[in-house]
Amino acid sequence: AAGGASAGLERVTLPLGRAKPRSLPFLICRWEPPGKWFHFTPWRVLESGGSELDAVERGCGQCEIDQCDGSVGYGGSPDESGETTLDAMIMDGNTMEVGAVADLRRVKNAIGVARKVIEYTKHTLLVGESASLFAVRMGFPYEDLTTQKSLSLYSEWLNQSCQPNYWKNVVPDSSKSCGPYKRREEVTYKEEQTSSQRSVHNHDTIGMVVIGVSGTVASGTSTNGAIHKLPGRVGDSPIAGAGSYADSTAGGAAATGDGDIMMRFLPSYQAVEYMRMGTDPAVACQKVISRIQKYAPMFFGAIICANTTGSYGAACNKIPGFTQFHFMVSSPLLSRPTEQVVDCI
Repeated sequence: AAGGASAGLERVTLPLGRAKPRSLPFLICRWEPPGKWFHFTPWRVLESGGSELDAVERGCGQCEIDQCDGSVGYGGSPDESGETTLDAMIMDGNTMEVGAVADLRRVKNAIGVARKVIEYTKHTLLVGESASLFAVRMGFPYEDLTTQKSLSLYSEWLNQSCQPNYWKNVVPDSSKSCGPYKRREEVTYKEEQTSSQRSVHNHDTIGMVVIGVSGTVASGTSTNGAIHKLPGRVGDSPIAGAGSYADSTAGGAAATGDGDIMMRFLPSYQAVEYMRMGTDPAVACQKVISRIQKYAPMFFGAIICANTTGSYGAACNKIPGFTQFHFMVSSPLLSRPTEQVVDCI
């Protein structure tokens, strides 16, 4: 059921989520109610002999189809012009190859296109209309990403004088009216305290880390970004080391939240490096969140971490309306996919 554990799921609340050594293959993922896809898609891929990259691609791809939480896939988070665009990345922890797309337009399977960037190009990140043209060359169809829901969200936003939005230092006053805006001559530098509080309910990401029986690590993310973002905005999700990171010599991590803040700290890369130094995954996640807190105490964000033995953890920043973080775990030690919950710090 949305907002809680689905039938057949176990749910536990732990200060530190941790699996025993040699609990591979292992899969950890950002919880997206109702989560039924998690039972069947990525874990089934591994059980049928698919690779870690296959599991990431299929798992995130199913979430795109299911429009998880309205923040992944088509029909959600329209930008200022009313268009839904997609960001995604996938990373191979053996080769350190990354495929990513950002501001992808009119193509639904963003994580699939990201995989093709690895397989058919020497590049890492493709963006905008050019990414869409590449997708078509790779056999993906053009499709309308607009739905009645996204049109309704856009219409409501216009009727509310375009509130909230992501402009500052402009005229007319962006906190009171719609644009078009022009830059104000006098620029003021003050911290935006309401940004992350606004973001708690308007954007999120599917993030996943998969570790195979031999310790091979893969990771990936997919999102439709921040609702009412400026056209062309790219968040943390498709950026290697920000949205996710995988290294088969250490582990993997994936982040979710206010990408405009989180991408400045490369949290997924930092978490993996902590684990490389022997830090417990849960502690690694906490250290990453604590570092960002020093600069943006009100940011909305969370991170999941797992090392190559199948030990894992998660952490989140405690702000009003966001005091716990839900995520999913699957391993041979568990009888079924398990929803885990951590208290934010």
